[in-house]
Amino acid sequence: MAKKIVIEPVTRVEGHGKVTIRMDDDNRITQSRLHIVEFRGFERFVQGRPYWEAPVLVQRLCGICPVSHHLAAAKALDVIVGAGTGNGLTPTGEKMRRLMHYGQIFQSHVLHFFHLVSPDLLFGIDADPAIRNVIGVALKHKDLAVQGVLMRKYGQEIIEATAGKKIHGTGAIPGGINKNLSIEERDAFIKGIDGNPQLSIAQMIDWSEAALALFKDYHAKHKDLIDSYAAFDSNHVSLVTPDGALDLYHGVLRGVDAHGKKILNDVDTQDYLDHVAEEVRSWSYMKFPYLTSLGPKKGWYRVGPLARLNTCDYIATPRAQKHFEEFRAYTGGKPNNMTMHYHWARLIETLHAAEMMELLLNDPDLQKDDLVVTGTRQQQGVGLLEAPRGTLFHHYAVNENDQITMCNLIVSTTNNNQPMNEAVNWVALNTIDGKAEVTEAMLNGVEVAIRAYDPCLSCATHAMGNMPLEITLVDSRGDVIDSKRK
Repeated sequence: MAKKIVIEPVTRVEGHGKVTIRMDDDNRITQSRLHIVEFRGFERFVQGRPYWEAPVLVQRLCGICPVSHHLAAAKALDVIVGAGTGNGLTPTGEKMRRLMHYGQIFQSHVLHFFHLVSPDLLFGIDADPAIRNVIGVALKHKDLAVQGVLMRKYGQEIIEATAGKKIHGTGAIPGGINKNLSIEERDAFIKGIDGNPQLSIAQMIDWSEAALALFKDYHAKHKDLIDSYAAFDSNHVSLVTPDGALDLYHGVLRGVDAHGKKILNDVDTQDYLDHVAEEVRSWSYMKFPYLTSLGPKKGWYRVGPLARLNTCDYIATPRAQKHFEEFRAYTGGKPNNMTMHYHWARLIETLHAAEMMELLLNDPDLQKDDLVVTGTRQQQGVGLLEAPRGTLFHHYAVNENDQITMCNLIVSTTNNNQPMNEAVNWVALNTIDGKAEVTEAMLNGVEVAIRAYDPCLSCATHAMGNMPLEITLVDSRGDVIDSKRK
């Protein structure tokens, strides 16, 4: 009897999506897909609006990573107002934006690890779902839960000080920034917010190292799971500096294949359309990007922490560099294609973000008043940065009346669309295929593979209303034979 399994929505991710898995009469997998079922229309919403509104408008794509869209849009508009493509801002303008961005990376990575992923690590994939959640973590591992909350609070306070608000701020404007960092704000972040040493930058760095130690201890005890689960070869794409360093704010586009061969050789971000295209498929509102040189079948790629550590040559902060060397040594210097190692890479980036915040907080340029640059007006501009979940593309064209006439957004999670589908298919084939009974643990296993990418589906889509988890089994005629709902 043919079956169709539906997981809707996928839980412990930002936004809403569903998975369908089809099985034949012998319970063999015939198809598995991650569906993005809501429509995102921001490329159309912003058309006709004054260009300077874009950095504020487009961050409404998401309440989890609004800073990423805020800054990517501002970077694109820097080009339009003649401020250049990344190095043309004043030192204060660029460094304030970087501090904002690293605060965003820090809080987002912390949210993902402590709130969304740790339940699977601490309790197990097959644990009772009543315990396998953030409330369970708070009850059973109070110190860890408090640490996660305080770390995220620190990142959010950095965002408020640089963007004006913790969510949907206004700090970045075309050509620069609208405020600097006061001495009082700087001292509070260095010594401890509200006089609390647990909210100091030194504590953030130490706790970031502690989170890495926690993951590495788990990895040592569960090597088979972390190394093999949903692992598959892929290409990897990210920004790097011209000399190959990890840079989450600005750089050139680099891509490598599963064996480390360069397939995108440090190209100018303004030329991204010469190298990246998107495929449309009927069963998802989210597109499928690929490298045009390889075509849609072979040119899909991963982005995000794992990809970034596979494409860069080094990290320019000492503690993160030490962990990066260990990370690269684990695969003999070759790209790491183990999906669950996204968590390892994400925590290395968390430490790097904390180190970068410390450097920036001690930089006197943040107290200067030269905030904005303008130059020769351009018709269009492209802004790329590394959002928490991966490479983010913003592209705008503007007419003589200062109105946006074209907007193209390729969101980080969109870049990971095909890899997430590959991960879903791996789990379906390796844990569900041939089984007469589908258990809760098997279904959570599908979500574990998706969760590794920390998808922000709300960036790619917009949902309305209450969407419960509903699993329905249907026969080959489409008749419902069983369903479960929670």
